[in-house]
Amino acid sequence: MGKRLIQQARGKGSMTYRAPSHRYKGSSTYPKKEDTKIKIIDFIHCPAHSAPLAKVTSPTEKSVLLIAAEGIKVGEELQYSPDAAIKAGNILQLKYIPEGTKIFNIESKPGDNGKFCRSAGAFAKVVAKLKNKVVIQFPSKKQKEFFEECKASIGTVAGSGISDKPILKAGIRMKMKRARNKLYPRSGATSMNAVDHPFGGTTSSHKGKPTVTPRGAPPGRKVGMLRARRTGRKKGKR
Repeated sequence: MGKRLIQQARGKGSMTYRAPSHRYKGSSTYPKKEDTKIKIIDFIHCPAHSAPLAKVTSPTEKSVLLIAAEGIKVGEELQYSPDAAIKAGNILQLKYIPEGTKIFNIESKPGDNGKFCRSAGAFAKVVAKLKNKVVIQFPSKKQKEFFEECKASIGTVAGSGISDKPILKAGIRMKMKRARNKLYPRSGATSMNAVDHPFGGTTSSHKGKPTVTPRGAPPGRKVGMLRARRTGRKKGKR
């Protein structure tokens, strides 16, 4: 019997799961042209970002939103050029950044305005430089190679203490989730009725059903862990 699952409802596009983009202030992008005089005029809080955004202007562009670096202030000038100083907030290509430098808002491909290390308090490190590639170490200690023409900002993302304060009440978490239109609270699958979830039903909390999805399960039953292609050790010849 088919069941209306949460993961099915998420793809429907209803208001319950739609992001409140009408309250977003804008997307953070790098300036289109290199400039040595980028002035910070204001800091903006955007519900779409955990870190504050810095509103900057330059002679070539009216205003651009950048992910703010820790330690910068209003009225300060940033640099975006190959000879820019290794200073918090400045923007350089990876080939001009020395090894061991803390960076954030790293581009995945040249010109995509940054995809990695953008959340509050995050930073990565330049580990090594290869031929046409730069090796970056993420906060998870995982290393990844980038094109040397990719841009990055120097320093650490501002707002690092956002997760230090404990969430003492469920109501506070509910308001945090509501700001981004996240579903909260979420009922456990085993606590539901049988008509609402494949794991639901029976009066006890422990249902005794395997959480591995059967091989030929229909779309409404595919919940839980994925079935392995093969189990056990290989024995004999194919």
